[in-house]
Amino acid sequence: MESLWTESANIKKFQHLKNDIKTDVLIVGGGLAGILCAYMLKKAQINCVLIEADRILRGVTGYTTAKITVQHGLIYNKIIKKYGVESAKMYLTAQQKALDTFSKLCSETDCDYKIQDAYIYSTNNAKNIELEADAYDRIGLDYEYCKNIPLPIKTVGALKINNQAQFNPIKFCQSFIEDITIFENTKAISLFDGGMITNKGKIFADKIIVATHFPIFNKYGGYFLKMYQHRSYVLALKNVYLNDGMYVDENLKGLSFRGYNDVLLLGGGSHRTGKKGGNWQELTEFAKKYYPNSIEVMRWATQDCMTLDGIPYIGHYSEKKTNIYVATGFNKWGMTSSMVAATILTNMITENENAYAQVFSPSRTLMHKQLAINTTESIINFLTPTVPRCPHLGCALKYNHYEHSWDCACHGSRFTKEGKVIENPATSDKTIR
Repeated sequence: MESLWTESANIKKFQHLKNDIKTDVLIVGGGLAGILCAYMLKKAQINCVLIEADRILRGVTGYTTAKITVQHGLIYNKIIKKYGVESAKMYLTAQQKALDTFSKLCSETDCDYKIQDAYIYSTNNAKNIELEADAYDRIGLDYEYCKNIPLPIKTVGALKINNQAQFNPIKFCQSFIEDITIFENTKAISLFDGGMITNKGKIFADKIIVATHFPIFNKYGGYFLKMYQHRSYVLALKNVYLNDGMYVDENLKGLSFRGYNDVLLLGGGSHRTGKKGGNWQELTEFAKKYYPNSIEVMRWATQDCMTLDGIPYIGHYSEKKTNIYVATGFNKWGMTSSMVAATILTNMITENENAYAQVFSPSRTLMHKQLAINTTESIINFLTPTVPRCPHLGCALKYNHYEHSWDCACHGSRFTKEGKVIENPATSDKTIR
């Protein structure tokens, strides 16, 4: 399955690790977050190596809708309610700095960067939009309240933020990989004191960044309780009138819209991985109704790690492992969050203060309703007496008829019909009987 980004990309291939090596910092994971970490560490004159279990940029980065914005759903009202106004301001500052950095870097690269306005809308709950508008007022975020927006569906309210952006993430990353030491087809197996064992040899490193989408080491951090994964779908449609702007429903199961050249990217059909959802069927029915002359040119799906409170986990992997760092849980907003992660982790490794790092600390409180939901979901699936089972923590796998895969509703691992792992946190294949 290809996306608009991966189909046209001629991504350079890198050799696998051939012998034991030593580096100052090892980065595990070859997506946008890992590549940006490597780029910033190189700028700081820190020796680093990046490893990827398969090919770089073939994971979530290759299947995003690539919106660069500080508008992350209804996040600011949530942060104010849970942590206060100052924390919401720090979250916003981090995202604004990320947006500014993208603007500078994209001006130096050919990555189809385009300034766009961003909209969050609701089809049935104006109150949610009003509460978020109040949060914007309290943190000083400029916006425009809109009753009508140029979509084919009726909305009851929307918030518009000017001067956000969109781009082609693969083209963007290709501008930086030449200067990074990368080993592909080099899978992280286990940690040891002072480095990492891979399937191709040992890498001795003073510090390690785990940027594997969902963290793969269960012994520390409790990420298998702190996160779940959410699947969503995209149709690329031609012969559709394209409005400027990027549009996202405030409802997690709603629709998103953005253009790319002469193509509309229609997103939605979302559901917790391993559960039932609208999938591409929901999108094709919508297209038939509202874009009857449209022509589908491509479809793909992606997966996002969702945290307990809607804020990413960026910082020390756990309080006991201060030489290991993590960047995960981007809650569908991986573009600016990857840049935030690279900035925070580079500051931590170079021992420079970062004013907003505390907001993203993985060690913050677990006391959220979502923890109980995640725990219950895991117990139910673990006790379900069916096979096959996920090699990650033993939960029952469920067959996804739309994508012809075996999916885990506990933590989001996915496998082909033959049992080859295609989504972590599972790191090994599964025999399917």
